Amino acid sequence: MSFSTLGLSAELLRAIAEKGYSEPTPIQSQAIPVILEGRDILGAAQTGTGKTAGFTLPLLQRLNTLPRNEGRRVIRALILTPTRELAAQVEESVATYGKYLSLKSLVIFGGVNINPQIKALHNGVDILVATPGRLLDHVEQRTLDLSKVEILVLDEADRMLDMGFIRDIRKVLALLPRKRQNLLFSATFSSEIKKLADGLLNAPVLVEVARLNTAAELISQVIHPVDRDRKRELLSSLINTHDWKQVLVFMRTKHGANRLCEQLGQDGISAAAIHGNKSQGARTRALADFKQGSVRVLVATDIAARGLDIDQLPHVVNYELPNIPEDYVHRIGRTGRAGNEGEALSLVCVDEHEFLRDIERLIKREIPKVVVAGYEPNPLLKAQPIPNGRGSHRGNAPAQARRNGNNSARPSGQRPRTQDSKPGRGAQADGNRSAKDVTQRPAHPAVTRPRGEREQPAIFKRR
Repeated sequence: MSFSTLGLSAELLRAIAEKGYSEPTPIQSQAIPVILEGRDILGAAQTGTGKTAGFTLPLLQRLNTLPRNEGRRVIRALILTPTRELAAQVEESVATYGKYLSLKSLVIFGGVNINPQIKALHNGVDILVATPGRLLDHVEQRTLDLSKVEILVLDEADRMLDMGFIRDIRKVLALLPRKRQNLLFSATFSSEIKKLADGLLNAPVLVEVARLNTAAELISQVIHPVDRDRKRELLSSLINTHDWKQVLVFMRTKHGANRLCEQLGQDGISAAAIHGNKSQGARTRALADFKQGSVRVLVATDIAARGLDIDQLPHVVNYELPNIPEDYVHRIGRTGRAGNEGEALSLVCVDEHEFLRDIERLIKREIPKVVVAGYEPNPLLKAQPIPNGRGSHRGNAPAQARRNGNNSARPSGQRPRTQDSKPGRGAQADGNRSAKDVTQRPAHPAVTRPRGEREQPAIFKRR
């Protein structure tokens, strides 16, 4: 099958050819014809399967062929994503594939000056890619109108729910016209996603290209058991011994990510960190340096587990296992993309054995364990509790809360505090409000937490 057989226009086929693509991926071959028919879709695909092109291509064609109002451009398609990085990459895809069409796109997210966004919206936009918080900032300032939206896309819907955006999503849905096409994409398929889909989609077509909650088949996975205080030494040894040029390393905390970068630098390995305390400019530069090869190691917290699109990334390392099993799937999905093979290694100490059992239960397989010579774990070491900042040491409260149907419980009217938030600043997970922007509205009550605590969604008790 080729893209030309899917019913795409000559302009889109030209843009696809210039990108060097000749055959559609399974998610693309299944989703594109359905979306072109104007039907709602529930897309479930492993990360790195070409999902973004699977909805941007038919979306562009529908907007280009459907009649539009004369006069000033209005927002006809809205694409919601959970993080800044994903929003930027989706809009880049829209611009790339739509380069030969007379459609205008714009991406808006927090952490940057809002005024250029306001100016661009005033000039007219056909396709808006946004993070939920910054979108609602514009709604409150009356700088955009969503009443003419024809197509809504919720990308990485499961991540948005994990990050506590369900109330923001509901606010956005209330601003949209009832008659529209809805496209919902999710890497995992929890009961919360099913509930959201039931209330949002109209007779949707299910597009599923792989069993859900599994890791990509092209990714080789291995566990290296090691003592907690020898992880850095083992990581540096692996990088130098195998001469790895590009490694994405995941940590649980921002403080830990910064510290590991410094330590790798001391070992002569260039590294940069990307997490919620970094400005948008710093995050963009770190990612660009990593892609260009001037930095060998990118150390990230789970804010980067979704949305980082790095061509042919060969290695992902879990320096610390995530305490939410689904995050393991999203982390290692940064490699093994678009048909390329990848390697995912996890450095696991005795403290993390319970996390590992949860992950293996989720992916329904046992991950091979390989002890590296010279780094054999000390059998006398005992597990130490990993605090989660809520009076518990299990560290899996978010997953438990979701199972209890309490994913977004927090005081009424309060925006979610999640991975990208800064203590006491009221910032959001996708960077949807910078410190400068916070002054434009009443501040929410500050929530503080211990230094070095894991970045994760806040779960509040119902009042």
